[in-house]
Amino acid sequence: MNVIYEPKGRAREYSELACNLYMGCTHGCRYCYAPACMRTTGRKWHAIAKPRKNIVELFEKDARKLRGDSRRILFCFLSDPYQPLESKERLTRQALGIVYKYGLKSQILTKGSADLIQEDLELMKKADRRLGITLSYVDDQKRREWEPNASTVNDRLEILKHAHKAGLYTWVSLEPVIDPEQALALIRKTHKYVRFWKIGKLNHMNEYEQTINWQKFLYDVEALLKKYSVKYYIKKDLRAFAM
Repeated sequence: MNVIYEPKGRAREYSELACNLYMGCTHGCRYCYAPACMRTTGRKWHAIAKPRKNIVELFEKDARKLRGDSRRILFCFLSDPYQPLESKERLTRQALGIVYKYGLKSQILTKGSADLIQEDLELMKKADRRLGITLSYVDDQKRREWEPNASTVNDRLEILKHAHKAGLYTWVSLEPVIDPEQALALIRKTHKYVRFWKIGKLNHMNEYEQTINWQKFLYDVEALLKKYSVKYYIKKDLRAFAM
C-alpha cells in the first residue's frame, strides 16, 4: 500500500491501519511527537500544513485494495484531520467518501474545528466512522498553554455531545495526561456522552513527568472509569505503573 499503513509501537495501540492526509500541523502542541518522527523541528512542523501530494488518488488506490477489510483506518497520527487547512482542501471529507464507497471502516482523532466536524457528522454515520477527540484539560486557559492553536475545550465537548446525540460512536483520547486532576475532571464531566476512553501518560518530557505520581493516577482513573461503567483502554506506558 502507498499511504494507508500499519502503525507500529505505541501507535499500534490506537489503530491497526492509519493514513496521514496532511504534512505539518498548525495546532502547535507543546507535547507533539510528530516533529521527532519526521526528523524536523517543532517550529518548522507547526509553521505550515500542506496536503500530501496526490493523497486522494493514492488513498483511493489503497482503499480499493482493502475492500472488505474490517480494520479501521485512523485519521491521523501526524497531522490533525480537521486543522484549519481542511476548510479549504476538504481532504478528510473526500477520504471519508472513499471509505464509504469501498465499504471500509475508519475513525477520527482530532482536536480541530468543531464546525468542520459538524458538517461531516452525517457522512460519518454513513461511513461507520468513530469520532475521537483528544482532551487533556477542562480548564481552557491551561489548554492554551499546551495546545495554543487547537480548538477550545468547550468546542470539543460540544461536538462530542452532538455526535453522541446523532448516534455516532464517540471516544476520547485522554493523552497525554499532563495534570491528573484535570484528567479526572474531564471524565466526570463527559462520561455520559463518551462511549470509550484511551488513557496515556505524558512522554518525552522527563522533568515534568517526574512530578506526577503515575501509580496513584492509574489507580484513581481506573476506579473512576469503573464507577461510571464505561469502556476504556490503559496504554502500556501507563499500565507499567500498576502495583
